[in-house]
Amino acid sequence: MREQTITLDTPDGPMDLFEARPDGDARGAVVVIQEAFGVNDYIKAVARNLAAEGYQAVAPHLFHRTGGGTVPYGEFSKVMEKYQGLDDDAILRDVDASLDHPRAAGWPDSRIGIVGFCFGGRVTFLVAARRRLGAAIGFYGGGIVTARFPQFPPLVGEAVTLETPWLGLFGDLDQSIPVDDVEQLRSALDDAPVDHEVVRYANAGHGFHRFVGDDHVPDAADDAWGRTLGWLAKHLE
Repeated sequence: MREQTITLDTPDGPMDLFEARPDGDARGAVVVIQEAFGVNDYIKAVARNLAAEGYQAVAPHLFHRTGGGTVPYGEFSKVMEKYQGLDDDAILRDVDASLDHPRAAGWPDSRIGIVGFCFGGRVTFLVAARRRLGAAIGFYGGGIVTARFPQFPPLVGEAVTLETPWLGLFGDLDQSIPVDDVEQLRSALDDAPVDHEVVRYANAGHGFHRFVGDDHVPDAADDAWGRTLGWLAKHLE
């Protein structure tokens, strides 16, 4: 496996991009979108795990407008500082810049996927609604149905115009995403023009895939990761 951090040009300035690639030929490309805590060791590990499955994986540092870096888990006051200057239009500009990297390696959009966690879970729905890629997967993306921050409005109304097949993975014990919101999203997706699926885990809360800290729920994490790889294989190949 090969990995590096490169710097991309964006309309809002330079942005670092962590990349992990398999040693042999890749089978597709995946953009990994960070949690609210930045491109930390966990997000890099996700990218490495995707590379181990044969994908060119890239993780953009979306906090580049506020100095980059990461925030320790639980320090939400610092997260709010990192959100300054970040809205959906800015996120899409960063994603577009990130997509240009695997495109330059020869991947068409139909062979590029996106996966995100927490804050990044919502980003995958935003991208699936506004861009046409091969596949999108969101882990416990808050704010899709009920807005949590003024600069990130609800997106559920865009379910009927979804452009990218989207898989949503949620935990019933997630105190930040009510089950009612998940079911409202599921209903809204009934009229989506592309493949979609919403999966709930009865014994899992927020961050259940994160394999660091106390939020990890191994059985839910393993099942969700298996579904993620299956979704990518189904739609990118």
